[in-house]
Amino acid sequence: MNFDRRAILSLICAAPFAGSVRADVPTAGRLVDYTDMASTHAAARNVTVWLPPGYDEGSGRYPVLYMHDGQNLFDASRTAFGEWGVDEHLARLSQTGQVRLPIVVGVWNTPLRLREYVPADLITALPEEVRTSLLGMYGGEPLSDGYLQFLVEDLKPMIDATYRTLPDRDDTLIAGSSMGGLISLYAMMKHPEVFGSAGCLSTHWPLRLERLEGDALERWREAVVLAWSSVIQRGLPDPATHRLYMDRGDETLDAFYPSFQSRIDGVIRAAGWGPDRFRTLVFPGAEHNEKSWNSRLDAPLTFLLSPA
Repeated sequence: MNFDRRAILSLICAAPFAGSVRADVPTAGRLVDYTDMASTHAAARNVTVWLPPGYDEGSGRYPVLYMHDGQNLFDASRTAFGEWGVDEHLARLSQTGQVRLPIVVGVWNTPLRLREYVPADLITALPEEVRTSLLGMYGGEPLSDGYLQFLVEDLKPMIDATYRTLPDRDDTLIAGSSMGGLISLYAMMKHPEVFGSAGCLSTHWPLRLERLEGDALERWREAVVLAWSSVIQRGLPDPATHRLYMDRGDETLDAFYPSFQSRIDGVIRAAGWGPDRFRTLVFPGAEHNEKSWNSRLDAPLTFLLSPA
């Protein structure tokens, strides 16, 4: 997938459901759909909850993994881009004791995806010329702080009240890819009391919707990396209490990422994040699409949901 396709996705409305219902049974566990969840903080959107195998028969409580672009996680019939296979991965990994089995909350995107997923603090930290350029590309000011308020103040309380969750920070995780990687990191930085771990796959550090080359790329990279460095240095939570996973491929749009990711990795390590708390990986041959994220999903799941 190239980023133009992802940009197109941000313009597609989430397909409606006929109310809050039990969805088709996936290969493992079951899905529950919520339609057009309203909020005073963000646009209404659909939410799909995956309840893991054994949930209905037992009485135990579960950690909760919140994931962005929720229509792409469980069921290929709901998306034009393929699915992550989150339910299949988790069911298999739990059978071999490699993960703590969670409830997964898939938060669907909206036509405002780009503005909801770009971190507001980063936009503020950018030089005026770069900031103005990005706001023109994205169609307006960031809406990410409101989106995070929706997650923290509306969605999480509903999930905790409805399902048998472990509601504390150490059992609340957030993850996504591309721009979803950016908002996952931002969520943990802005709400460290809520989110104890973040998973960021193919994180779209460059922010642009198209590639640059030569001197233009160098100038853009320096401006963005400097802004990100200041935001991360100020905002990263205590590594003693949080965990962070990042990765990238090296094909399609991910081929644009190495110099960005390596610089950000250095900033995070300098903030005291050791290998037991921060993992950053490269997957040769992996592209910027759901197929690639599906193929390597074991890596973030086993790191962030480790039984240890």
